[in-house]
Amino acid sequence: MIDAAAHGDSGPLMRLDDVGKTFQMGEVPVEVLRHITFDVHRGELLVMVGPSGSGKTTLLNIMGGLDSPTIGKVWYGDEDLSTASARELTRFRRNSVGFVFQFYNLVPNLTARENVLVATEISAAPMDVDEMLHLVGLEHRMNHFPSQLSGGEQQRVAIARAMAKNPQLLLCDEPTGALDYETGKHVLRLLVDLKEKLGKTILVITHNAAIAPAADRVIRLRSGEIHEMHDNPQPQPPEDISW
Repeated sequence: MIDAAAHGDSGPLMRLDDVGKTFQMGEVPVEVLRHITFDVHRGELLVMVGPSGSGKTTLLNIMGGLDSPTIGKVWYGDEDLSTASARELTRFRRNSVGFVFQFYNLVPNLTARENVLVATEISAAPMDVDEMLHLVGLEHRMNHFPSQLSGGEQQRVAIARAMAKNPQLLLCDEPTGALDYETGKHVLRLLVDLKEKLGKTILVITHNAAIAPAADRVIRLRSGEIHEMHDNPQPQPPEDISW
């Protein structure tokens, strides 16, 4: 059984060991990921940078239990996600991981508060909905519908929805990609604040290398492989970043 509460605070939150992914396109195998090995440390902001086609989204899907590697191992604490059953992966996604995407995927006929509330109803240990909306600065907009919110506000609702499940790991796929420059920086600042205030582990994948200075650690992907990986001892405040 995969359960965040079952794991202590020692060791990496997630480990990937020689992960590879191959898709079959007709009769032609297409290798999308190869020899991916790294740890995800607890409480870090990890930014994964790479151009389109570098395998970022496929890797995020594997880490989030939405897909399985063709070869290699993915460990969440001491649980092997690579061999987990469909039921175990569903439980992992429900209780241990949150997702934020480039496009907000809010339910249009639900208010901001109701969109966040829906996520808490499937979690074993959810956070308070009103507290989450306060943390993302939307307590005054909680009764507005998505069509009444700006793009940045909708993305903040999406982040609140993902965090309200109280996951250990937040996976963000191009979270600033659909936003303008200033709004994108505000969303990046929010992710840094949530990491620091709630102690969560956050992975951001992006094609925008300018975001990297805000990270605790940076991984650069190229053609399905890790091209570079380095720590950032002094992350730069998001508001000081230009892109």
